[in-house]
Amino acid sequence: MKSKHIFKPALLSLAVTSAMYSGHTVSQENNNEADEQQVEVIAVKGIRGSLMRAQAIKMDKASIVEAISAEDIGKLPDSSIAESLARLPGLAGERVGGRTSGISVRGFKEDFTGTSLNGRELIGIGDNRGVEYDLYPSEIMTGATIYKTTEADLLVQGIGGTVDLQTVRPLTAQETLTLTGVYEMGGNDSDNPEFDNTGKRFALSFVEKFADDTIGLAVAVATTESPRNERKYGVWGYSENDNGQILPTGLDTQANSRVLERDTVSAIFQWRPTDNLDIVVDALSIDYSDSGVIRGFIEPFNADPDSLTGTGVNVSGTQVNANPVLRTDPAQKDGELQTFGLNVKYNIDDNWSVMLDVADSQSEKRDLRGESYAGLARNGAIDEFGSRQFQMSADGIFFTGSSGLGAFADPALLQLTGPQQWGGGMANIADQFTTDVNTVFTDENGNPTPFSYLNAQDGFLNYADFEEELTTVRLETEGYVEWGMINKVKFGFNYSDRYKMKDNKGFFATASSYPFSEAIPAEYLYNGLADLSWAGLGQVVAYNGFAPYRDGEYTLNDAGLLEPDRLGDTFTVEEEVTTLYAKFNFETDVAGFFVNGNFGAQYVQTDQTSTGYIGVVGSNFAVCDDDGNGEVDADCALSDGDSYNHFLPSLNVSVEVADNRFVRFAANKTISRARIDQMKASGFVKFDQNIDLIAIPNSQDAVEQYGSPWSKFQGNPRLRPLEANNFDISFENYFDDQGYVSLALFYKDLVNWTDDARELINFTNDSTNNGANYFIPGFHDRVIQEDGLYGPANIAYSSGDLATPPDFGYFEYFQDGLKGTVQGAELTANIPLGMFADALEGFGIAGSATFIDAELDNGSPIPGQSDEIISLTAYYERNGFEFRVAATDRSEFATYQRGGSNKIETATRDAITQIDAQISYDFEDSGIEYLKGLRVSLQGVNLTDEKEETIGGNGIVTLRREFGPSYMLNLNYSFY
Repeated sequence: MKSKHIFKPALLSLAVTSAMYSGHTVSQENNNEADEQQVEVIAVKGIRGSLMRAQAIKMDKASIVEAISAEDIGKLPDSSIAESLARLPGLAGERVGGRTSGISVRGFKEDFTGTSLNGRELIGIGDNRGVEYDLYPSEIMTGATIYKTTEADLLVQGIGGTVDLQTVRPLTAQETLTLTGVYEMGGNDSDNPEFDNTGKRFALSFVEKFADDTIGLAVAVATTESPRNERKYGVWGYSENDNGQILPTGLDTQANSRVLERDTVSAIFQWRPTDNLDIVVDALSIDYSDSGVIRGFIEPFNADPDSLTGTGVNVSGTQVNANPVLRTDPAQKDGELQTFGLNVKYNIDDNWSVMLDVADSQSEKRDLRGESYAGLARNGAIDEFGSRQFQMSADGIFFTGSSGLGAFADPALLQLTGPQQWGGGMANIADQFTTDVNTVFTDENGNPTPFSYLNAQDGFLNYADFEEELTTVRLETEGYVEWGMINKVKFGFNYSDRYKMKDNKGFFATASSYPFSEAIPAEYLYNGLADLSWAGLGQVVAYNGFAPYRDGEYTLNDAGLLEPDRLGDTFTVEEEVTTLYAKFNFETDVAGFFVNGNFGAQYVQTDQTSTGYIGVVGSNFAVCDDDGNGEVDADCALSDGDSYNHFLPSLNVSVEVADNRFVRFAANKTISRARIDQMKASGFVKFDQNIDLIAIPNSQDAVEQYGSPWSKFQGNPRLRPLEANNFDISFENYFDDQGYVSLALFYKDLVNWTDDARELINFTNDSTNNGANYFIPGFHDRVIQEDGLYGPANIAYSSGDLATPPDFGYFEYFQDGLKGTVQGAELTANIPLGMFADALEGFGIAGSATFIDAELDNGSPIPGQSDEIISLTAYYERNGFEFRVAATDRSEFATYQRGGSNKIETATRDAITQIDAQISYDFEDSGIEYLKGLRVSLQGVNLTDEKEETIGGNGIVTLRREFGPSYMLNLNYSFY
């Protein structure tokens, strides 16, 4: 016979309280119950305890929330909170380099979701507003609450929702001293000889109380070294020949190895000298490094037509004129973040209190990536290339053999040089590379072609510096009142001052051997070769790609003076935001039903400004450096901004329609501030030197039909926040102290979203830049070398004619006004199977399914939005033993990422199903005295080796990343 569960909301509250005491059992007499019955003992250990605590938080809130307890974060061997958050209903993780970093809430990427730590806004170290959740180690957190509907005193908000992370408050926690050690191993061996696949984590945390429990101190120190090994297959694109056979136009195949190193210190000091005064000072410091190498081949692809067999995508044959570039790209991303806060709360009397909160956060990061090229010889010094045999399929291309490419495994034969003609970006400094040495090629008249700037790029040093600071001051008062059904009020003021800077830098690199080439110096070489055999490309030389930069082997030329788009991506953005808010809590009975909730509003005033540059090539062919002194010209500087106000009302209502059954309704207006990179004042003017574009007729109609060599892009510092009217309804049935089912429906009316704008302008008289004329004779025109038809309009030119470009081209920027809708449903269930039979006690299933239908009026997707997100966790927990298996399925979604020249670019992630598992044992009740306090667990992530793939419109893989599974052995010991 099934034993009866005692289930009351009060017991859940008791469970939450007992969670602070590390799973100790608790019993108390509930004097509020009419029968004054004794409460039975509730165990809150393991996953069942964590689910119980999360359930209690959901029941207690009038708004619609999800929650994670300390058991989920503090006890699991997750390397960061990102993995824990990604398992929650309506949330989805986005992997960056194989590690969960971004979190979408109800289909909105983290840039459109507010993130706070103990109620204060968090900053990241990335390009935009979104927080990199893998920056925050699990060991310093005690919980997280995700608000899917907003409240008037929730100052950190976004259209997607709010993620509030929590750290311990020492005077309300049990004293403890805990040591954690983790051994991590990747399922894939490193393909690069200078890296391996093992890592480790250590953490020490303690909570102590002093002076009759009036002073508390909590400190957590954590250090992480986590490997990541990736196999990347990519192509430039695919093309179909006259026989209907499909082949790539270029290849991008790499073995990537990186190591995350993170040192974190969290300290919280709490002083409660009297019952009416509570002072909390907290500090958080994170040093972060993600370093490694991206090593592999990048090259154009040409096939011998006579060798091809097969049809469509299933083709085999021989690649000819193979002249691969072995790129060794060392990468080093270093950042640090510090945040300091002071919170003072004073109880004026039994009903009223006042609170002051002051915080300052600062972060900085340098994202550095070098490029070092090696190959058979310098471009232009060889005309006999290699060949490869290949097999093509819908999974891409695989090589089965090669000829003439053995040098890539022999460091004595491989040359430290640029094998491809990629130096066109250095046209402005062509004189620096003038030489009498001729290449093996001749021009169209049969004359020898000398080496030039076109042959002179042997590498590139690419980096961006970021800085951000956020200062906030908050003052509020709250009190219990008897104003009819209103029983509590809160009034407050908040001021925030944000500064963010990006400095985009880059340098063209030319080896000292130019125009010749030389073997890779022996001191640069690593022991062993890099393995690309998984792509059919064999073993290749491995060397230190930073060494030529470090030793001065490369001559560097500032790309900021040569590439307009790099200066046009350097900027600052500043925001000052003042918020007044009021919130009113209420409770009443309506037709016999208990109704509670809150309503209120925020009045938000914003001043925003941005400074930057318009990157333009000047008469001396340099970017914004007409006098050649290496300084940016004053007339290239830009500054703009705007001021505006918002009124943001909110309403949350909870109705208990039956015992432990609730209907919740919410209506509110929310904003997410525009992306930082879209708010920049900076921009640039670019020109394509392709003769077929230069030869386009000089008319607007011709440009609209054929395109233009001119293009201009600029940010918009006047962008208003993204804005939505939101409506939510949730049906929740809590049928057990560890079980519930719920259905939530939501609708978001997007009344303002940032839109891409495009207009045709005259580049000899730019009305958007004070009539500027960007045309430079001798640079933007071209002398025709031989008679013929040029351009898509087949215009006849004779040798010696001057082809001038059309005056017109497109200006692209961002504007407000795009609208759209998002509607969705979330079905969530936590089913303890023990409620059906005693034999199943300890077993349970927790799952959720989220379905979203989103549409912007211009047809573009919302970044982070998947149509379906399904997660399922099966678990068992009893007598200290626990296991769980979790699967998450996420459909295709759009996103954006760091692209070429350090700029943001759009991307699409294919559907992914990830399976994780954990098995653990807690020795607390083992009966072995000296092992009490020890918890051992083994966790596996991405057990099915799920790949990240992007599939083109023709059904063929255009990008595939393979990270493999990872395994972690966790030892957690609490001394007391």
